[in-house]
Amino acid sequence: MTAPLISGRARRSVAALGAVSAGLLVLSACDKPTPLATVTVGTSSVSTEAPSGCKAEKGKDLALERVQECLTDPKGAKDIEYGHGDTLRLGVEPEVVEDGKRWQVVLDGQPVVDPTSNTYRSFPNVDIFATGNQGGSPASRRLGIVQLAEDGKPLAVWSYQLNLK
Repeated sequence: MTAPLISGRARRSVAALGAVSAGLLVLSACDKPTPLATVTVGTSSVSTEAPSGCKAEKGKDLALERVQECLTDPKGAKDIEYGHGDTLRLGVEPEVVEDGKRWQVVLDGQPVVDPTSNTYRSFPNVDIFATGNQGGSPASRRLGIVQLAEDGKPLAVWSYQLNLK
């Protein structure tokens, strides 16, 4: 009978080292997910990451043409129902406002409030579908959240579709 060339303890150490190395290799191949933005109306919430074409590459800003496409193109936009006078709540993960960054709410391509560095905004009893006596209410509105760098240049866009109940 022959003796094993490698002891049981050494085999376990080599196996553990191999597992750790494989795990690090897999993690290095993954893209870091973008932070989530959340829209809440009543008891309904939708959260999403910024789509790949709607986030800037590291160290760059997002071209204004691309920002407009992300705000107006319905691909990937999350739907949520909204009734006249509902409270609209918007939230972003803390990473969105780190290092002097801010975010701004955009409705149908137009900014509706000043940029903020808070992670949460609430708009109670706002009638997003009001037209000011200029015809009937639209069936839906496009809501965007735009992340801004410290210098005000866009970095990412999250898009949502508000559908009138």
